[in-house]
Amino acid sequence: MGEKDRLRDYHGKRDFGRTREPEGRAAGSGDEPRFVVQIHDASTLHFDFRLQVADVLKSWSVPKGPSDDPSDKRLAMPTEDHPLEYEEFEGVIPKGEYGGGTVIVWDHGTYEPLSHDRKGRPVDFDESIERGHATFRLRGSKLHGEYALTRFRGGQDGDREAWLLVKAGKGRSGGHGTPNPYRARSALTGRTLAQVAAEDDEG
Repeated sequence: MGEKDRLRDYHGKRDFGRTREPEGRAAGSGDEPRFVVQIHDASTLHFDFRLQVADVLKSWSVPKGPSDDPSDKRLAMPTEDHPLEYEEFEGVIPKGEYGGGTVIVWDHGTYEPLSHDRKGRPVDFDESIERGHATFRLRGSKLHGEYALTRFRGGQDGDREAWLLVKAGKGRSGGHGTPNPYRARSALTGRTLAQVAAEDDEG
């Protein structure tokens, strides 16, 4: 499936004459795959967790945000695939547009796929997501170490798909954990949600 097909839902929900969100034209690279965690002050404030898989960002809405405490099991609800350029998007999505509200990049970096089968053989990362369990090692400015995404509901009886995002192994000593989203600062610009919103109003 090409990027155009993968992004059909993303494009169908947005009017790019109104929103400054990227339309998605970048091609994938041979470098390590990327990840991004954004804070989105929409109708309900939440974190968006995105992993590059081929030429798109597979995306989950994580209401409480990722944690570096292995005892925290974070609900993660899948959303539509996003274009690779979304890794650097922060700004204000206009009211009336899908997902309207302020967005900042809380963390971003690269990740290493770790998924394997019961015999320890590597499994293609896209396939591991399809199967409902993917493990990976994050290398961000705030999040580090091994994490797992596991589907626990969905695909049967019409239930909405739901996943858990969990830190594997021991938590990082002195780690950041999940911040107060209103005080958190962008990994790109150092701005808070309020500062991004205020600058948008001034513009």
